[in-house]
Amino acid sequence: MARILYGIHGTGHGHAMRGLTIARMFREHEFLFVTNDDAPAVLEPEFPVYRIPNLGTVFSNYAVDMRRTILRALPTLWNRKRILKNLAECVRDFMPTVCMTDLEYFVPQAARFFDLPCLTLDHQHIITVCRHDLPPRLWWDAFLQGLTPKYLFRPTDPALIVSFYAPPLLPKSRARIVPPLLRKRVLAAKPEEGEHILVYQSNSTHAALIPFLKQVTQRTCYVYGYPKRQEKSGNIVFMEKSEDGFLDHLRTAAYVIQGGSHTLMSEAFFLGKPVLSLPVSAMVEQRFNALYLERLGFGMQASMAELSPSLFARFEERLPEFRRALLLAAHEERLCGNALIGRLVGSFIETQNPLSVYEWAWDSPQESAYWLRQVPCIQSSDRTLIFRRTLRARGKSLWGWVYVVQQSSAYKKHTNFGEPVREVFVCIVREQRFFT
Repeated sequence: MARILYGIHGTGHGHAMRGLTIARMFREHEFLFVTNDDAPAVLEPEFPVYRIPNLGTVFSNYAVDMRRTILRALPTLWNRKRILKNLAECVRDFMPTVCMTDLEYFVPQAARFFDLPCLTLDHQHIITVCRHDLPPRLWWDAFLQGLTPKYLFRPTDPALIVSFYAPPLLPKSRARIVPPLLRKRVLAAKPEEGEHILVYQSNSTHAALIPFLKQVTQRTCYVYGYPKRQEKSGNIVFMEKSEDGFLDHLRTAAYVIQGGSHTLMSEAFFLGKPVLSLPVSAMVEQRFNALYLERLGFGMQASMAELSPSLFARFEERLPEFRRALLLAAHEERLCGNALIGRLVGSFIETQNPLSVYEWAWDSPQESAYWLRQVPCIQSSDRTLIFRRTLRARGKSLWGWVYVVQQSSAYKKHTNFGEPVREVFVCIVREQRFFT
């Protein structure tokens, strides 16, 4: 049995739900979560939690309150040595085998201090490890807010990035993008195409949304996230927090109106529900999610200022188109990565080596023989492994097989796609613990 110290970003429920799903997958191991704010309410009913200050985000009127966010972060950063000292005592008591982090600040630092293997599993680093074709209005915000996940919450090397979209990785990135991680109850849900709308506001609510919905639609709108008791006002039904009720309304909805939460988007897409996304303007990750859902044809995005009856009508007219795109994505197995993530995280826990997330395996004798011909330095007596990674050729991302061996060298070769590859890194792996 392994012991896993798992750092979770405490703002909202998405990070905590991802960590909870991983812990439920590996109940044979012992988990200790390090987090605070919203996350303990999700995690503590099933797993122990060590509370630690959280570098969270403060929202106000459907926007990030930058002043209050910075003022909240300053004492935590100023006292980080004391906080790390307390966390070090927790590490000594718990004696973890490995560490994991979902956009948490202190656990990766503790892992480096104690020389423990640590694996990043989150979505936010999609901003910094990939090359994005962004509209000009996003350039400055993407640069400015990308500094936080790039430097403050620096990902481990390598990292697993959970995402329903997969832009090309940057040339030096050692991350691996995997499809979304979904709750077991979502996987078991049987979707139906109903007539109502599921409306969810998570980190903050906007006063103009409810009057707008009363104006533009006669559909019943089940609204979650507002600080209200269950009550009805016209076609608007405010709902109290309930996992059962929420999931039932999600699986039977016609579509979803939400902010930019990647977790809810992923669940809605898996159940075949188009999304009208209203991202918080100062949250670049939410704006990325909204941008890519529109490019993939899974729905539309809009700001609260852009909401209009004509935009809403266009969204409803395109619902059949969105559902077809989601059906195709489901057929191509792009909407659920539970099996893959479970295999990769399980390999990491077993081998205690983050490199195992590259999934060492032979794909086919033909491809293996091809790469053996391309790399003459490999002898038949060497025990070699191959892993799949993205190769870059003429600005395109291609899937190919690369040998991993002891001494790293660069070769300019050709893939079986007929495209010249910029670099193929070759190394010999000696340790058999990579093998399953």
